[in-house]
Amino acid sequence: MAEAAGTLRSRGWVWACALAFFLAVPAGAGPLTLRSPAWAELSPGDKEILAPLAPEWDKLDAQRKQKWLGIAKRYPGMQPPQQQRIQDQMSTWSRLTPDERRAAREQYKNLKQLPPEQRRDVGQKWQEYQQLPPEKRRELATPPAGSQPPPKTSPAGGSAPVTR
Repeated sequence: MAEAAGTLRSRGWVWACALAFFLAVPAGAGPLTLRSPAWAELSPGDKEILAPLAPEWDKLDAQRKQKWLGIAKRYPGMQPPQQQRIQDQMSTWSRLTPDERRAAREQYKNLKQLPPEQRRDVGQKWQEYQQLPPEKRRELATPPAGSQPPPKTSPAGGSAPVTR
């Protein structure tokens, strides 16, 4: 009998806690949303770290702001080469047009879906490209005079015109 009373008391506590939780949440509170601070609301340290994004910050959606704030939080613990890489990436990203950003995100998603072996091959080729002298990289990036650049491929593998 005492065991049954203890079980009922435990269940009573569970129900009481659940009821207290539901009563504490205001009616119509809606779904939780990510905080989306304006540039002016950022701490001086975050502003310093995220400076390359300042012109675009208030146009970013909440999810992207949270991503960058997470990077800013980890930034002080990074080694100087990692910090420089982050700064370079932010600067590059801030100079991209919205279409170029969308294309970069698509390309990243496509690369993530490749089998590990192919991802390693792409990474190796990228490192080889990065080791080339700047003149050679410009030469490879610029199509020969009078020729059309190859059409960009769509995620499905077919050709798709690219408009900018």
